Amino acid sequence: MKLFKPSNRQYIPLYLMLLPGVAILFIFAYIPFGGLYMAFSNYRLGFPIWSADFVGLRHIRQVVLDSVEVRHVLRNTLVMNIGGILIGMPSAMFFAIALNEIRVKFVKKTVQTISFMPFLISWIVAYNIIHAFLATEEGVFNMALRNWGLIDRGIPFLSDPRFSWRLIIFSNLWRFLGYNAVLFLSAIASIDQELYEAAQIDGATRLQRAWHITLPYLMPTAEILLILSVGTIFSASFDQFYMFQNTMNRPTMEVFDMYIFRFGIRLLNYSYATAVGLVRSAVGVTLFLMVNAISRRMNRSSVV
Repeated sequence: MKLFKPSNRQYIPLYLMLLPGVAILFIFAYIPFGGLYMAFSNYRLGFPIWSADFVGLRHIRQVVLDSVEVRHVLRNTLVMNIGGILIGMPSAMFFAIALNEIRVKFVKKTVQTISFMPFLISWIVAYNIIHAFLATEEGVFNMALRNWGLIDRGIPFLSDPRFSWRLIIFSNLWRFLGYNAVLFLSAIASIDQELYEAAQIDGATRLQRAWHITLPYLMPTAEILLILSVGTIFSASFDQFYMFQNTMNRPTMEVFDMYIFRFGIRLLNYSYATAVGLVRSAVGVTLFLMVNAISRRMNRSSVV
């Protein structure tokens, strides 16, 4: 084998260091693929998977054609994820450009650090912070509105279905703005500074330099991030929605991850839950490959 050629023997320790990661990936990512059989059978808890009665595409058909709940879950997932992409990516891009224009290094580093800190905390901590601001009775925002005489009763931001989509979109914006801005800042750092110097000599203002030089050079990075985001457009952070969802806002807050959790863990309908997960993954991968192929053909930039 080429792996054990004399010229490659120096890399054997590195290959051995990879083995634990490969083993973990194989055990937790590839072996569970056998459980997909549950999507095509009537699996019952406590019995071997392969002993379940094979039912073909019955559960897949139910997910695609017969389930009204799946349509509502699909609507919620797409609205919140697409809204997050349309608002989050341009916000991070322009925030990175604004950070890059700050000339005082201390101020720039301070703002960048503060914006990045929410990314380092879990959704449990993030929810408690948001709850402290938006709680109906004791939230800072509602208490301020009452003190100013603008409202008589607190607004139920965390439980009213009317606020669900905006709540998730802007909580994601708050948490990931700094992280996404770092990605764009790294792209800005690779821009040839002679372009800015030439534009400055020609009389271009800072705004014009940012618009005509910085922004176009950020578009390839934005395209890659868009492709990656499209691949996860049917997914959501389980711990985020586990914290934010409640009985009042479930009609507009429930996404595929929570829907699978409800049927699989709470209702013990593993076959249907597996079918939902399989359909969601298949559609997500297909959409990712389509967008990646379109981007490669149009702009010669792609992920794979």
